This record gives sequence, structure tokens and C-alpha cells, in this order.
Amino acid sequence: MDYKYLSAKIREICGKRTLLAFVTVSLLIIYWFSLPSTLFEEPYSTVLESSDGELLSASIAKDGQWRFPAGDTVPDKFAEALILFEDKRFYSHPGVDLLSLGRALRQNISEGKVVSGGSTLSMQVIRLSRKGKSRSLFQKTIELVLATRLEIRYSKAEILSLYAAHAPFGGNVVGLEAACWRYFGIDAANLSWAEAALLAVLPNSPAMIHPGKNREQLKAKRDRLLDKLRDAGKIDAFTCALAKEEPVPEQPHVLPRLARHLLARMAREGFAQQKITSTLNQHLQRRVEQIVRDHHERLKANQIFNAAVLVLEVKTGHVLAYAGNVDSENGLHGGDVDIIASPRSTGSILKPFLYAAMLHEGKILPRTLLPDVPVQINGFAPKNFSKEYDGAVAADKALIRSLNVPAVHMLRDYRYEKFHRLLKDAGMTTLARPADHYGLSLILGGAEGTLWDITGMYASMARTLNNYFEHPGRNRYNRSDFHAPVYFTGPPRDDASLENGSWLNAGSIYLTFEALKEVYRPGEETGWRYFNNAKQIAWKTGTSFGHRDGWAVGVTPDYAVGVWAGNADGEGRPGLTGTEAAAPLMFDIFSQLDAGAWFHQPKAEMQQIVTCKKSGYRVSPYCDERDTIWVTSESLNTKACPYHKMVHLTADMKFQVHSECVPLNKMTHTTWFALPPVQEYYFKSRNLSYRSLPPFRADCQSSSLLAGMDMIYPKPDARIFIPRDIDGNPGSSVFELAHRNPNTLVYWHLDGEYIGSTKRIHHLALNPPEGKHVLTVVDEHGEALERRFEVISKM
Repeated sequence: MDYKYLSAKIREICGKRTLLAFVTVSLLIIYWFSLPSTLFEEPYSTVLESSDGELLSASIAKDGQWRFPAGDTVPDKFAEALILFEDKRFYSHPGVDLLSLGRALRQNISEGKVVSGGSTLSMQVIRLSRKGKSRSLFQKTIELVLATRLEIRYSKAEILSLYAAHAPFGGNVVGLEAACWRYFGIDAANLSWAEAALLAVLPNSPAMIHPGKNREQLKAKRDRLLDKLRDAGKIDAFTCALAKEEPVPEQPHVLPRLARHLLARMAREGFAQQKITSTLNQHLQRRVEQIVRDHHERLKANQIFNAAVLVLEVKTGHVLAYAGNVDSENGLHGGDVDIIASPRSTGSILKPFLYAAMLHEGKILPRTLLPDVPVQINGFAPKNFSKEYDGAVAADKALIRSLNVPAVHMLRDYRYEKFHRLLKDAGMTTLARPADHYGLSLILGGAEGTLWDITGMYASMARTLNNYFEHPGRNRYNRSDFHAPVYFTGPPRDDASLENGSWLNAGSIYLTFEALKEVYRPGEETGWRYFNNAKQIAWKTGTSFGHRDGWAVGVTPDYAVGVWAGNADGEGRPGLTGTEAAAPLMFDIFSQLDAGAWFHQPKAEMQQIVTCKKSGYRVSPYCDERDTIWVTSESLNTKACPYHKMVHLTADMKFQVHSECVPLNKMTHTTWFALPPVQEYYFKSRNLSYRSLPPFRADCQSSSLLAGMDMIYPKPDARIFIPRDIDGNPGSSVFELAHRNPNTLVYWHLDGEYIGSTKRIHHLALNPPEGKHVLTVVDEHGEALERRFEVISKM
């Protein structure tokens, strides 16, 4: 035996087998990785659906096609019609149907031209994904190979979904979902048999036959497929006959444009080219947009062209309606600006949070009197919207009437640094600067906020109060109840553990809402409260400086509604106020919502106490009229009434006296409600029942602890600018004094020199030179008051 020959033969055979194995493995590797990991790179439309899956709005894809993101399933009717029309053995072949290929080959040879391709749905998916490739035999072979690879990676249902999402349906309509809305104005799940059959035949030659071209041929093609469905037992004869009677659509439908600003917001926030099922209520969204349009007609008469509305469900924070702006007229007036997400000056809309914070810390009681007089604090001189002053006003009434000066006094007491932190904790995201940048102006619109944040903050307060009753025992608060609105459902929130407190406690929130439901409604007096069908709403308005922004936010246990009205470019208009421009729109929105019960009172963390009826403070021994009210437990540490004093009068009660000039047994001792002089000066003009303290008798020198007078203007260390008059002559500044007894004679001195006297009306016009000065006033009883100021410039 020739061993050398045998050995060489064995080596030759092994080498061929190794090569064959190598080639086989290489081909298998090439085959396995031949299919791209991502089949389709085309851009998609961004699609917004309502909570029940109805289309609200969609944007066209970047390539100008209506191409919706692929769905998870294909409707049964469309799947049955498509498979019967395109690929009868779809569920049994491995991606290539040899019988169909053989039939197509025979037909093409017989006709002498290509009349049938024999492509399966899998092959068509590959062809759609390789758009732009030539239709050569080589490319057809590649499609055959890739179709089998497609079947290995995807299930039959997934392949159907890929086809349905990328098949052409004529014009610039791609995919089943887009075609359903463009041709029938319905969701794919609601297709009839006639509609399903028409869409099944459309991709076969979408450029030649579609609803806008060769419609009779399209109908005939559809009806033939309906007959096949009948013959295959998919539908009965009656259903087939009815389906044939359905007309072919003439023109594509215009897609819905509801919540278009939320659609744009989705794209900005990372959801572009996706289909999002939102939390919006389709019917409410449609009605809200109509109400906004109706009010737009009213507002534009005053050249107010923009408005926005946000409706939230309190329990979840879900957005139920999102109207970001009014539709533009000829592209004018910034109708594309999403006002809900745009920072705007807040006006007075944040005052309820300060009121609640003061109650939360026990710094005030609901009816505590607050100063309402002209004030200047480090150059900041706030004024009420009406330019008038009450002298002193109850805290809840100051909130109801949205008075600016009492709010500034509260913020100075609470500290603006703390309030800045509270607003951020409560959900205000626009406070990008340190607290010192805003200062006391924070409460009067010195900061900007968005309708999104602020409506969410009101809803969070209501949610905190509602959920207080959901947790028995000591720990009843979850700080995550303060959270931003949510416009699509995602994974459950990572809630924090229960605590004994939150940013604002339930008692302070309840008392705040109790005050806010008393706010006068536009065009009405307080009588609205007495109608049984009236909805109880805690609501607040805000108006920015220069009448540029009108706000109104209302809340019930179930809903929060935020409204903004104004001009997107910031132009102010007379009459552009929260009460006149925004509140009527807000109440029309609430009229569309169910009226529920009012908030429950959290009595477990509240106390009933006796207060002084006139001052709102805790009762003192000298209070003559008393009241019993509910307060937060923290309010038990508030001080007693400082305004009721024991005074000593002559027997006829015309003069004050003291023991150094009148024996005790000759005096009349009584209690008296007396405000500080400046507060009294304004208070008594609005409260006719108020009685000023009688003056001291001439032979009795005052020993009262109550000051007899106070300076209204200038304030301590004021810096004054004195302009020239309109005729060019040197101007003057009017200095003003408040005295308990206006008939008292007051002597005025500037820098130690006597300059005049006043009686009854204590006003004096002065023209001091530039520089620092000292103003001294002395009344006829010898009481003196000194005020330092500086004139910084004169024109």
C-alpha cells in the first residue's frame, strides 16, 4: 500500500472540508448579520392622542410625509383583507412563497413582460426598507434572502406591523394609521370592512390609484377584494353587499389640531417622532378651545389678542385640557407662542401662598389687622391697585381684595428669603435668581412664573388638603403631593414617606381656600353665594405692572383651572386685568366641570379661639366685642390685641386725663380701640363708626403710650427727587402728617428753622435744596416728631 499517496489524499480531503466549513460558517455569519438592526430610518410624525386613544393633533414628518410611528398591533379586519389580497400563505411560508414565485414566473413568461412579482409581505417589508434600490434580478435575490432573515428575527404579527406602518397609501400618506385619519378621519381600530379592503389594495399601486385619482378603478379593486373575503368566509353576503355601498372617500381629511401647543411641547421635551397617549380629555379639550375662541372675540376688541387655559385634575395632577394660545389670525399676534410654558410677570397671583405661609407659622390669624398705609422700604414704595388706602385691613379681606401694601408688610414679616424658598419647594421653576434680586417685590409680580407652574402649585395645595384625610394617625403628609402637572401617564411616582408636616399644612390651606372663595366674581356682588346651584371655587386674580398680564387661577377639591390673558409680545392695554380679562374665561371653563363638595375642614390640626372682633387678634382683657373662630394650631402663640387700651377720661368723656391732674375717683375708665396715627388717618375715613381718642385736657400733659401723630411722607431716610413744574419754575414736594386730632395746631421746622404751621389738613409743600435735611414737627401739646431725608436731585 502506498502510504504516502493515502496520506496526501487524506490531507487533501481534510483541507477541502476545512475550506467548505470555513465558507459555510462565513456565509452563515454574513446571512445572520445581513439584516440591519434598524430597518427603517425615515422620520415620523409626532402624534398626540387623548386619554381614550383619540387623535388630538399630529405634525407632519420632516420629509413631508404623514407617517405615524409604528403601532404594536394591526386591526383584524385590515390584516384579513391584506393577507387575502397580498399573501394568502403568509402564516405558513418562511418569508418566501415558492408557489407564488412559480406562478409569477409563468405569468411573466406567458405575457412577455412583468405582470406579477410574487412578493410576500415579508419581501415587501424588505423592499420598503431598501427604498431607492433598483428592481434588478440581483436586488430581487437579495430581497428573497433578507425576507427569510426577517422571519427569523420578527414574529408574523411584528412583520404585519412593520408593513402597515411603512406601506405607501397614496400622495404623502405613509402607513395605516396616517391613512385611516387622512382618508376616513377615524382610528385604525374602528375600520369597517369596506375601509379595510380599500386600504389593503391601496399600496399595490398607490401612485396610479388612490382616493384622489382613478377612483372608479379603486372602487372596483376594493369590491373584488370584498367578494374574495365573502368567498373565503370572512364576511357574509349581506355584509359584503353593504360594504360595497360605502363610497370611496373623495378628498383627504384635515387632521385634528387640538392641543397643538402641547404637541409642540412634546417635541421640545424629547418626545418628537413618537405617539403619546396623553391625559387630555378630548371632549373637554375641544370645548375649552371653543370657549377660548369665544372670549378672544370679546378681548380683541380691546386689542388683547392672546389667551391660554390649563385644566388639571387635582387628585393626580393630570392635564385635562391644554390650550396654549389662540389661533393666529394671518400669522399675526404670536399665536404660535405657548403661553402656558412662557414666563410672565405674576402680579398678585402668589399672594395666597404667602397668606397660607403666615397661617402655617402662626404669624397671623385670618382676620388680623394689617397696615394699609403709604410705605417706603429701602426705596421700594408699593401702592394698591386703586391708589387708595384703608389704614388697616383684616388679613383675609386684604387677600380677597388683593391689596398690595398689606401683602408687602406680611412678606417683610415672613422674610422674602423664606418665601423664595417656599415657592421653589412648591413647584415654581422660574426663580432663577437669588432671593435678594427680587426682594419684597416678589409678592407683587417682581418675579416671572408660568401658567404651568402656578396652576400646578394651586392644584398641589388642594391635593395636600385632600390627601390629609387619606392617612390616619400622626403622619398625614406626603411632600410629593406638591408636584408639577402631568400630561401623559408614566411609571408610578416615587413617593416619599409620610411625614408630620409639609410645605404648607392642611389647616393653613383650608383657611386660605375659605378666604379665596369669597373673592367677588366679575360683574357680580357677593349675592352669588346664596344661590344653591353656585359652585364653590377658591380663586385669585393677578395683574402685572403696566396691564401686560391678566391671571386667574381657581381650584376646587377636584379641579384646578389656570387662565392667562394678554398679548404675547408684552404690550399692555387699559382694562387688561385678571378680573376683567381672565376671570370670566375661568368661570366659563368651570361651568363645564362637575360641581363637587367643598373641602373638608382638617379639625384635627385646628383650634377654636376667642378673638377681638375689631382687630382680629387674640382677645385681650380690654376687647369689648369678641368672636370665636377656627385657626391653625400654630396660631395659638400669636399675641393679644395691641389696639384695645384702657383710657382715662373726664366725666363727660370729652378729654383724656391722668392721675397727675385729676383724682382717680373723678375719672371715667373705659376701653378704647385706637390705631396708630397714620393707620387711623386713613381708617376713619372708611369706617364711620371709628372714634378717635379724645385729646388731653389742656391742663393735663400727655402721658399716653400711644403716639399722637406720625409722618406719612417722607418716610425715614427717604431719598427725594424734586422735578420742575410744567411751566419751568422750581417744583416742590408735599410733606404729609397724620394727627389723631386734626384740629391740633402743628408747627413745622426744617433744619432747625421754623417754616410754617398746619391745622386740620397737615400738608406742607416744601422746596428744600439738594443734600441731607432734618424735618421736625411739634404739636401744640409739645409732642415732637423728627424725620431725616435727602434731596438727591433737582432739575
